[in-house]
Amino acid sequence: MPMPRASVEDTGLPLPTLDALPTPPPSLPHPVLKSLLGAWALAACSPEETTAVEDHLGTCGSCAEEARRLREAVGLLQRPDSLDLDPGLRTRVLDSCLDRRPPRIPVPEWATPYDAETARLDALLQDFGDAEWHAPVRLRWFDGTGPASRRTTVAGVIAHLLAVDGLIALALGLDDPLGDTDADAPTPTGRTEAYWRASHFPPTRTVRAPWREQGHGIVRTVSFTGGGAGKLGVSYGDGALPLHDAMIDRAFECWVHAEDIAEAVDYPYDPPSGRHLNRMIDLAVRLLPGTLAQRRRAGLASPAPTPRHLVPAGKPGRTLRLEIEGSGGGEWLIPLDSPAAVGSADLEVAHVALDGVEFCRLAAGHVSPDDAAAGQLGDREAIRDVLYAAASLSRM
Repeated sequence: MPMPRASVEDTGLPLPTLDALPTPPPSLPHPVLKSLLGAWALAACSPEETTAVEDHLGTCGSCAEEARRLREAVGLLQRPDSLDLDPGLRTRVLDSCLDRRPPRIPVPEWATPYDAETARLDALLQDFGDAEWHAPVRLRWFDGTGPASRRTTVAGVIAHLLAVDGLIALALGLDDPLGDTDADAPTPTGRTEAYWRASHFPPTRTVRAPWREQGHGIVRTVSFTGGGAGKLGVSYGDGALPLHDAMIDRAFECWVHAEDIAEAVDYPYDPPSGRHLNRMIDLAVRLLPGTLAQRRRAGLASPAPTPRHLVPAGKPGRTLRLEIEGSGGGEWLIPLDSPAAVGSADLEVAHVALDGVEFCRLAAGHVSPDDAAAGQLGDREAIRDVLYAAASLSRM
């Protein structure tokens, strides 16, 4: 049998004070307790009121039933938590880890948007079943004069990204995903058509593994170069970009086509982070003067002013101010008359304001230049030419 416990008086310990004893719940009348049920259901009562209400619910059946109904109503008012991870979680976790231990071989800053966008798209694809992989997708772009489109599937979009990313792989000395397949032209469209034709059946989910492995290989290779390969030329068949710009271009297209895929399967998809979006916008803006000059030579843009208004290379000329609002925004001065001219605030003839995501969708050919929600001030002809040049940056 257990020995009897010693009384606190026999232990030599101080006796508990009245302040140390638990405070009994306040004695509240029934109407007051009933009026507190709504606050209790919302967890808005004080600890003393909560104790009093819960003690009362054990003895009053009508209040207990009312409390149950109120708790159920509160549950209906709350938004259900999404099982999807916050798209910015990966970046925050990596930044936190890298603050504590820098990587032995860091990814160049200009390659991080590609690394992030391919990872986001891969996370979207990981739970797709066969039905989603064969869901129809319409690729859209602007062919210089009007909208154009091509019908494919989710798997076909990933095959398209695989074939075009192969241009960077080739420049880095990696394997070409087309293998021995010959493309009619070494352009993004030509390579995509060749890859699609070489498939005896429409592309399936098996295309995900080579696309992801190629992306990892590209990021690993540019990281091992220490960023020194950024100026390496990447040929697009009808033009070329330095590697650091080509990586931004591929990140941009990966995001655009990820949105196409998400729309096809009715799934939400967020834009890139503001820092990466800013790099994409900056690349598009830097390509605008050359595209505008090409459209002018093709007769698709208004001619330049009389020769006395033209300026030598490197000198300031007529300028359009592009103001990008929202995440990734900023201001850019775009020379209008020559790709070699320099934008000047003193020679500004027009001002356009656009949301950052809206501008990117315009550059992707997903928004018509005539429908772009832009704040416009100044030379209407110059504004129209720049908006059409931005849409002309798009391709399949």
